[in-house]
Amino acid sequence: MQNNIFNIQTQEEFKQVALNVFKHQFKNNKVYRSFCDLLYIHPSNITKVEEIPFLPIQFFKSRKILSSLEEVQETFTSSGTTGSITSKHFVTDINLYKESYLKGFSHFYGNIEDYVVLALLPNYLEREGSSLVFMVDDLIQKSKNSESGFYLNNIEELAKKLTEQDKKGQKVLLIGVSFALLDLIETAQFNLKNTIIMETGGMKGRRKELVREELHQILQNGFGVSEIHSEYGMTELLSQGYSDGNGVFKTPPWMKILTRDTEDALTIQQIGKTGGINVIDLANYNSCSFIATQDLGKVHKNGTFEIIGRFDNSDIRGCNLMVL
Repeated sequence: MQNNIFNIQTQEEFKQVALNVFKHQFKNNKVYRSFCDLLYIHPSNITKVEEIPFLPIQFFKSRKILSSLEEVQETFTSSGTTGSITSKHFVTDINLYKESYLKGFSHFYGNIEDYVVLALLPNYLEREGSSLVFMVDDLIQKSKNSESGFYLNNIEELAKKLTEQDKKGQKVLLIGVSFALLDLIETAQFNLKNTIIMETGGMKGRRKELVREELHQILQNGFGVSEIHSEYGMTELLSQGYSDGNGVFKTPPWMKILTRDTEDALTIQQIGKTGGINVIDLANYNSCSFIATQDLGKVHKNGTFEIIGRFDNSDIRGCNLMVL
C-alpha cells in the first residue's frame, strides 16, 4: 500500500489510494475513528475524496494521533510560544518522511546534488524536534557538497559564501525564515543569478509582520532576484507544498488541498472560493492523512493554492501565512 503512495500519476489513482488510506486509518487510528463515529461516517458510505472527514489539527496538541502500533522513531513538535501547548507528531516510519521530502524536492527542483544548500533557520535550530530542521539537515547531507550547511548567527560569513558560490555559477538553494533573510539583506546587497531564495515563513515576534507581497518585494530587491520561493509545511504533515513565486503553491502528486466552509466545517467548497485549508497528505499513512488546518486560502482549477491568512490562535509550523 505504502509503495503506491509515491507512484500516483492520475487523479483516479489518487482517489483510490486516498480511499484505501482512509479505510486503514479509520480502522487503526483510535482518535480518528472516534471523530468519524461522532459524525456517523463509515468507509462503506464514502465514494469520493471530498466525503472523507478531516481531523481538526488541534487534536495533535491533546492526543496521540497514530494509525500504527510500531515503535515511535521520531517525535516532531511545533514551535509554539512559551507556555503554549505544542503539537506533537509521532512518526513510526521516518523513511516515509524522507521519501516524501526527497521525492517532493526532486519533483519540483531536480537533483539535490546539483545544489549547495545554505540554511538560515536560527529560531528552529534553537529548539528540539523541528521537522523542518530534520528535512533541511538531510537535504544538506544529500547535496554532498562541503559548502552546504546551517548558519545560526554568522550572517556575514553566509553573505560571503552566498556571493562566492553564486558568482562561480553554482546552483544555490538558500532556505530561511523571513526575519533572518531580512537581516541578511540588511548586511549586504546581492545580485544573485544562480540562487533560489526560499522562505519558510516565520516572523513571530521577531519583526513587524509584513504582508507576503511586501515581504517578497523587499527580499527580491535585496537579493536581486525576480521571484521568492516559499515552502508550505507543518509539524503535523510529512509532505510540503512549494511556490516558485507570487505565493502560488503546488503540491506533489500524493498531496492535495481542499477548502472547507468557514461556517460549516463539514462542507467542502467549490474551486476558487476562500475557506479553511484541508490537507490530504497520503505520506502521513501512519498518523492521519486528512487534516483540517487553521489556515485560510483558496484552491485554483489546476490544483495550485494560495494561503490568505489564518484563523486566530493558530501556531502552525513556519506560519507561512502573513495575513494579506
